[in-house]
Amino acid sequence: MEARRPYDIDSVTDVAFAIFAERGFDAASMEDVARAAGITKASIYHHVPSKEALLARGLDRALAALFGVLDEPDARTGSARERLAHIVRRVAEITMSMRAEVSVLFRVRGNSTTERDAMERRRAFDAIVTELVLEAQAAGEVRADIEAALLVRLAFGMSNSVVEWYRPGGRTPAAEIAAAIEGIAFEGVDGEAQRR
Repeated sequence: MEARRPYDIDSVTDVAFAIFAERGFDAASMEDVARAAGITKASIYHHVPSKEALLARGLDRALAALFGVLDEPDARTGSARERLAHIVRRVAEITMSMRAEVSVLFRVRGNSTTERDAMERRRAFDAIVTELVLEAQAAGEVRADIEAALLVRLAFGMSNSVVEWYRPGGRTPAAEIAAAIEGIAFEGVDGEAQRR
């Protein structure tokens, strides 16, 4: 008989977020999580007091990764456009490497304190990036005829959509997808940009 592998809070969170991403947080139960993990519900409650606490842990993971990008050297040095390009590319990479957590983050609607807190933190992240867009616009580094917050929503919207179709080990590597998102966000799809 194969020994059951031990579960800690991180592995329980991994399983829970795979379930939440697939079924939706509200539709998923702790029984679903326990079944997928191959442990009892009581074992889950040994690690975490509630499904809401699991939600908070996974959303914190996603948000910590996003805010972590802002502290990376390439997000802090160089022109506003260079910093912005780095952030757009890294957000795409995080979206693919943390598909479950980011997918759930994108779907929160403010139905609980945990969801409202996550939405507020995501808005704060977007506001920081919007300020960087304004800086790049003022420097003439990105087009100024589109409102800065809209540019941020559109650029991140490309990354957000990736959670619906990207699969690790698929035909297109994650790095190539992230580079394509950065390229489209900053150069568009105009063939002239590629030839320059």
